[in-house]
Amino acid sequence: MGIMDKHAILERNATLLLVGSLAVVAVGGIVEIAPLFYLENTIEKVEGMRPYSPLELQGRNIYVREGCYVCHSQMIRPFRDEVERYGHYSLAAESMYDHPFQWGSKRTGPDLARVGDRYSNEWHVQHLIEPRSVVPESVMPSYAFLANTPLETPLALVQLPWFAGWVWFALMAWLTFLAALVLVVQGRFDTADRAIGVVGEGETPQ
Repeated sequence: MGIMDKHAILERNATLLLVGSLAVVAVGGIVEIAPLFYLENTIEKVEGMRPYSPLELQGRNIYVREGCYVCHSQMIRPFRDEVERYGHYSLAAESMYDHPFQWGSKRTGPDLARVGDRYSNEWHVQHLIEPRSVVPESVMPSYAFLANTPLETPLALVQLPWFAGWVWFALMAWLTFLAALVLVVQGRFDTADRAIGVVGEGETPQ
């Protein structure tokens, strides 16, 4: 039996197959994860990166709501033709505050990662109102209604400090612990009452 035929031993033994699969996954995980502990920073720092402001979050929310990611990407790949057309290729740090990220997977329209600096604010406004007035071949629909739609800032878009999530988690964990403690204490009192034969008013002792 050749070495290539010995896989039948694994296929016929479920336990051995499971152990072998776990070993392969463990080795692969160690090879991929272990080097990260020896790097000072796994994400290349980019000057000027900061969390989004509430107004920027509103704009991002509209971008997601209108499905702009269906026709546009926000990820310039490190290819010469893309760099020459769209600008410097995208870096990981540029998406560190995107949850979820808006890289996209289709380009019916151009990549938007660096389009903001290529045209004036007036151009972008006109492009949203009537795309074909500035790009005749555009198939993008008009978003003129956005000019007359008031912005509403829900609580979810208010910028919170980085530790707010941990505080909320700790509060919920503490409340859950207190609720469990109350149930345990109440259960012990009920058990003690039954043990000493305490009955309520109008009840008949057993």
